[in-house]
Amino acid sequence: MDIATHQFMAFFEPEQAHELCQVAIVETYLDEAVIFEEGAFSDCLYLLLEGEVEFRKKIGTDRYRPLTRALPDAFFGELGMLDGQPRSTQAIARGEKTVLAKIPTEGFMDVLDRAKGTVITKFCSYMVQRLRDTTEEYIRQQLHKEKMVLMGEMLNTIIHDFKSPLSSINLASSMLKEQHPDEETEEWCDLIHAQTQRMSAMAEDFLEFARGNATLNKKPVNLKALLQRFATLNRIYFQEAEIEFSTRCPPELVLEVDEGKLMRVLQNLVGNAVDAFRDRGGRISLDIEADDRNAHLTLRDNGPGIPEAIQDRLFESFVTHGKPHGTGLGTAIAKSIIDTHGGKIAFTSSPELGTTFYIDLPLFSPPPKLDSAS
Repeated sequence: MDIATHQFMAFFEPEQAHELCQVAIVETYLDEAVIFEEGAFSDCLYLLLEGEVEFRKKIGTDRYRPLTRALPDAFFGELGMLDGQPRSTQAIARGEKTVLAKIPTEGFMDVLDRAKGTVITKFCSYMVQRLRDTTEEYIRQQLHKEKMVLMGEMLNTIIHDFKSPLSSINLASSMLKEQHPDEETEEWCDLIHAQTQRMSAMAEDFLEFARGNATLNKKPVNLKALLQRFATLNRIYFQEAEIEFSTRCPPELVLEVDEGKLMRVLQNLVGNAVDAFRDRGGRISLDIEADDRNAHLTLRDNGPGIPEAIQDRLFESFVTHGKPHGTGLGTAIAKSIIDTHGGKIAFTSSPELGTTFYIDLPLFSPPPKLDSAS
């Protein structure tokens, strides 16, 4: 986007807009680069020409709460120049490249002092509307926070109540395995034990997500072996849902991940796909490739696709559509886990082609061996 075509310039007369373009300084920021810190001096306003900018508040040591995002053709930072107050949030770049035009305070205020009353009115009306939008977003986040607190309290009770029956199930399966040491019985007892462990871990993951304090138990994991375990654990589930499930993965591919949480990501996404088929059966494939830095997981299904009404908010909490038993947390938890691993998740979806999720995770790099002579 060119500076002259930015919506900000539409507030001013052509001569004034040209003057602002002349004093603007164009800068490029890479992903996660800090544009300004919370509390910094307000010395300019920014026109967003390309990329995205995230605004967030510091809530602890190295912890931030995202508030909102700006997209191309937006502008920000003008309030600090008008009232002389420091920046109220931190602003960071999002995406491969973010391009901003900076208009210094002196040049902006000089033009504003000479502007017509209609220019001031339009400019103030825009700022008031944006303040309303920001307030609505803040209220939405506060309501979401209250929901998460209530969910955390509920899950804490459920986990406590789960422990006794799960322990009984594990004990019973262990006794059956000892009394009937044939191969088939051992296989079914091992499956029972694995599934009860999954139930317990799943509840713990929900609780961590609700509290916002997810922890990772990372270790080197062979992805092909992980996919084989995933297929085994879901074998009966796929059979009953008439799902054709296939995987493809290089045998030597190793990631340093929390195995249980990565299994949870796959289970949540695959479970959503199975629900979307609505007992009509279908195909799901999980293909994994790698380059020098990342493993690329591609999860495809030939289902009806994700409804367009929720695609923009799919990774938000409590977003669901057309599923009578859906919680709206599956994809939100999946994204939280991938983000915590330093990875990325995205998707494409249409009624004709189904849905495809793309997950990138950093490869495992073993520490260098120390020279014994040193």
